[in-house]
Amino acid sequence: MKMKLLALTLLWCGATLFAQDYFPDNEGVKSKNNNYTAFTNAKIYITPTQVVDQGTLLIQNGKVVQVGKSVAIPKNTVTIDLSGKSVYPSFIDVFSDFGISKPKRAEGSGRSPQYKPSREGFYWNDHIMPESNAISTFKFDDKKAKELRDAGFGVVNTHIQDGIARGTGVLLTLNGEGGDSQRIIDDRSAQYFSFSKSVASKQSYPTSLMGAMALLRQMYTDADWYAKGNVDTKDRSLEALNANMELPQIFAAGNNGNVLRADGIGDARGIQYSILGGGDEYEIIDAIKNTQAKLIIPLDFPDAYDVSDPNQASYVSLKDMRYWNQAPANPKILAENGVTFSFTLNGLKSPTKMMEKLQKAIAYGLSKSKALEALTTVPAQIIGKTDKVGSLQPGRYANFLITSGEIFDKGTTLYENWVQGSKNVVNTMDLIDIRGDYTMKTGNETFTISITGKPGKPRAKVTQDSSTYTSKIVYKDQWMNLSFSKDDALYRLTGLVKDKSKPLTGKLVLPNGNESSYVAMLSKPFDQNKKENTTSKKPEIVPITYPNIGYGYQSIPQSENTLFKNATVWTSEEAGILEQTDVLVKDGKIAKIGKNLNAGRAKVIDASGKHLTAGIIDEHSHLAALAINEAGQNSSAEVKMEDVIDPKDIDIYRNLAGGVTSLQLLHGSANPIGGRSALLKLKWGEIAQNMIYDNSPKFIKFALGENVKQSNWQSFSRFPQTRMGVEQVYMNYFQRAKEYAAKKKSGKPYRHDEEMETLVEILNGERFISCHSYVQSEINMLMKVADKFNFKVNTFTHILEGYKVADKMMEHGVGASTFSDWWAYKYEVKDAIPYNAAIMQSQGITVAINSDDAEMSRRLNQEAAKTMKYGGVSELEAWKMVTINPAKLLHIDDRVGSIKEGKDADLVLWSDNPLSIYAKAEKTLIEGATYFDLEKDQQQRKAITQERNKLIRMMLKEKEGGNKTQAPKNNKKEKFHCDSL
Repeated sequence: MKMKLLALTLLWCGATLFAQDYFPDNEGVKSKNNNYTAFTNAKIYITPTQVVDQGTLLIQNGKVVQVGKSVAIPKNTVTIDLSGKSVYPSFIDVFSDFGISKPKRAEGSGRSPQYKPSREGFYWNDHIMPESNAISTFKFDDKKAKELRDAGFGVVNTHIQDGIARGTGVLLTLNGEGGDSQRIIDDRSAQYFSFSKSVASKQSYPTSLMGAMALLRQMYTDADWYAKGNVDTKDRSLEALNANMELPQIFAAGNNGNVLRADGIGDARGIQYSILGGGDEYEIIDAIKNTQAKLIIPLDFPDAYDVSDPNQASYVSLKDMRYWNQAPANPKILAENGVTFSFTLNGLKSPTKMMEKLQKAIAYGLSKSKALEALTTVPAQIIGKTDKVGSLQPGRYANFLITSGEIFDKGTTLYENWVQGSKNVVNTMDLIDIRGDYTMKTGNETFTISITGKPGKPRAKVTQDSSTYTSKIVYKDQWMNLSFSKDDALYRLTGLVKDKSKPLTGKLVLPNGNESSYVAMLSKPFDQNKKENTTSKKPEIVPITYPNIGYGYQSIPQSENTLFKNATVWTSEEAGILEQTDVLVKDGKIAKIGKNLNAGRAKVIDASGKHLTAGIIDEHSHLAALAINEAGQNSSAEVKMEDVIDPKDIDIYRNLAGGVTSLQLLHGSANPIGGRSALLKLKWGEIAQNMIYDNSPKFIKFALGENVKQSNWQSFSRFPQTRMGVEQVYMNYFQRAKEYAAKKKSGKPYRHDEEMETLVEILNGERFISCHSYVQSEINMLMKVADKFNFKVNTFTHILEGYKVADKMMEHGVGASTFSDWWAYKYEVKDAIPYNAAIMQSQGITVAINSDDAEMSRRLNQEAAKTMKYGGVSELEAWKMVTINPAKLLHIDDRVGSIKEGKDADLVLWSDNPLSIYAKAEKTLIEGATYFDLEKDQQQRKAITQERNKLIRMMLKEKEGGNKTQAPKNNKKEKFHCDSL
């Protein structure tokens, strides 16, 4: 039995040693130090929730041996009494670039074409680099390590922050004494991803967020294909990606919308990422919670804006003001909703700022326990190393902090940060605390010196009567140096502090240069609970709205049963325009249309003298998007506009105010074959996913003309450069799609290609084309290509020369979505005429009036009215061009576009004839929920003014308190058009 115990003891001791015993020892006679160190009588936070008072921490060979109240201390132990002090696990940052040099930006101007990777034997896209290993470029930086240790960190997980697939990270301790062989815990700690391209490559694709998302999806598909042995050539990138799938997967998202996007990509592959957030997760907390992802949250709360100049203050949006006010509450809201999160220094200019930000988060309601979890146990969970770091349980690395009190209190001093059992002094433990109020007499003058701040980093204020003088204090190694200026006369004091109970004494240099001595008597001891440790008044946080910008709602609109009484009803159906008619809305649908309907329990709206129509539908829009063009290649059929919906775009609200309820969010016209469309209902306040039509018809954007051949800017690196080249693009891609489809049908193994899959859907009649077009020759060309490959073009949009080929369009079966009277804005529209819509309609073509413009889209009722002037179109037929006709073109006319029983209650109540320039949308409903109300809009305008004034006053007070501010910024969103890049 004794032999067994001895063997186990020897085995355990060997496991705790860091030395690599197979190295020869040629340094002479030396013995290993196997002594223990015991830290006694301390308040020990073994974990954030397991705390021992008057406890003992026993360590040996850089690891925790035992911890608790009753710890047997071996004979060969150095004992350190920590009476009155606290011990915490050192902090961990899982999203760092410590020791990694920043990648060099690719030289030269411009971007190279997509299909020219710079590396042989790797993935075809340079921005996919899973083969990158941070360990290959890592170099320990002791200066930065000290900065991190001084901030309380003992472990960082670092990686190369460049590219979409970034490779693996390195988990290491910040032990400055050992070498990399000792400090590196794991040289393949996690696999990292982002939506950002590598700065080191000039390869053009992707140029957009949706392109990055499409690339990630294809990357994972290709990795599966490669893993099954279907590729003859070696791909080191895909091999690395597959090999790294066993590691923790970390995704750099950067804002709440991207958190959902990243999680969606992971869910599609059965991967649960840990995700770097942006600090704005509180805005959509329910959706964030549903991801079930562990988050990595930055603490870079914004500074208040300097709004002292009223003109400059007007530049700052209410959204940005709110973010300043609300962001510090983000950690508290995450914790309250059960979201697991860790903190990171990422985004902070200096580690020294971290504690200040943490204290702010705590002041906003975050518990100290959750704050400690976010710096210790949770990051250890994310990186899968809870058996090594994150707590002070036996067997873990001896990474711990010694403090004067509760670690997050303002008055607390961090004395030491032990890393792998090595002591790092931050502030000497025998430091004499000189804080307090002192009275100093010199000659005939008496000064009051108030010393506050932290014991190791005090602040001083010198006053005389009611005057305060500029002062500076430095306190190091028990020496105090203090200087202050009175009427440009400089006083300088220096002295060695020997005893806390005695006055401060030393040498005084007077303004005239004469030397004297001083005695500063303590008149009032320092009370850290008065100002330094507690906040008497809780911060005021303005309410979150949906979306969380100006004109957002206190809650998301809900469907109501409503009866509109005595309206003039524009049905957009054969029934035409009905006078003095009631419309009943029930459960989000149009339930009944008629006279003298019974309301039951429905809300009644008197619509006498008013006009009720179906909601306007914009067939061609670019609002509510974060990007419009994926311009990195001549076909981007793999990208989806659904990926880049911006639910916080203020133009959604403005369009609701113009009676618009649905739209097609189209890709731009940078490529002959563009991206896939998103069909949206403008549900203001919902997250992006909830705006998309359920069971949405599939659409894609094609384009012809000047934009796709790049004649409006100098670009000579991408095919096509001519209109005839555009035709060859279509011929080539559809031929490839036919061959791809044939291979799929053959039953043989095939590589799933997102781009080809989309084109096959067109060939099969499962996806519809909306084509940007102007010139009749190209319109003819695309119809001929479609005929050759046996599919139909669904819609020609813009189509300003449609009147020239209307008969051929009718024969092909294509619809038209055009402008009312735009012309002459570029060369290829020189033949445009305002009679275009009427002429095409006269030939039997389904014609819609669209906007392609965020401003025009909220006046589409007036744009439709122009067809009455230019072409003599009737009132009802003009109105159909912005309601049922675009619904037919989008294949949603069974749901929306007219007032018909059973259809969605997407309705607009107008103050006047909807084709009149005097008409205002008083109420706009989507599925029975009121998303715009003119009366409430007036109330919101007043509320916004009041809220802005409140936040401005709060920011002015912040500046008056001496806090740092930032210059006002005008963060207006760009309005996108077809050619926006």
